[in-house]
This record gives sequence, structure tokens and C-alpha cells, in this order.
Amino acid sequence: MLPAASRLTDSADFRSVTKRGRRAGRPRLVVHAVTAGTRDAQPEADPRASRTPATPRVGFVVSKAVGNSVVRHRVARRLRHVAADRLGTLPPGSALVVRALPMAAEASSAELGRDFDAAIRRLGLLGGGRGGDDRATDDRGTGGGG
Repeated sequence: MLPAASRLTDSADFRSVTKRGRRAGRPRLVVHAVTAGTRDAQPEADPRASRTPATPRVGFVVSKAVGNSVVRHRVARRLRHVAADRLGTLPPGSALVVRALPMAAEASSAELGRDFDAAIRRLGLLGGGRGGDDRATDDRGTGGGG
């Protein structure tokens, strides 16, 4: 279970992470991330900005394109479990939005976990940094590897 303190729930926070954060895409999901202490994390005029949580926070977007409500909830549960298992490896104060793609509907938890790991590694949030054949987009989605 993802602890309440580690959940990203406010729509303004989702918007901030997806607009100002970096992103990395994989076949089944896209991860948007803002890390505390970076230029991306600096708010424009947000009064809530002074409350930088010590724990990483993660939010999920699973649209109707993924499937019906049963499928969407299954994907969301699997992604929450994957993220909860990796909270200790994420930088303190970071915020992530994980957006499921239609291929996530047919994916196992292990496949979602591999895609999640590859995406956060691509973003430099898990050891390994940028490189390899990780086909991910840059800050605005205009480039990528491979």
C-alpha cells in the first residue's frame, strides 16, 4: 500500500509535475518527475511551495484509453504496488506522475515494474542515469534515444 504521505492527490500538483517536470516514456507507461532542489521544482508563485515533503510522492493517471473501469483499477493497483516497493530508492522531496498507456492493460506486474524502473533510471532517479537503449523523450518530448 502506498502511504498517504507518499500520494500525490492535488490536481495542481499533477499539473505542476507534468508541465515543469522531465519525462521518460516506456511502452506501457510515461513517468513525469520533479526532483526537490532542481530548477524544475521551483514554483512560480505557489504558496504551498514552502512545504517540501521529505518523502517522495507519486500520483497515477490511468485514462479510459487503457480499458474499462475493471482494467483501469487493476492497472492502477499494480502501479501503486510497484511504486510503493521503490519509494525508498527515490530522492526525498521528489514528485512523480505515472501515466499508464493502453499497453499497460495487458501487462503483468513484473512488466510494469521493469518499465517503471527503466523510466526512473532514465530520469536519473535510480542508479544508471541517462543512456542505453531507453527510448525516452527529453523535457518537451522532442527527442529520444534509439
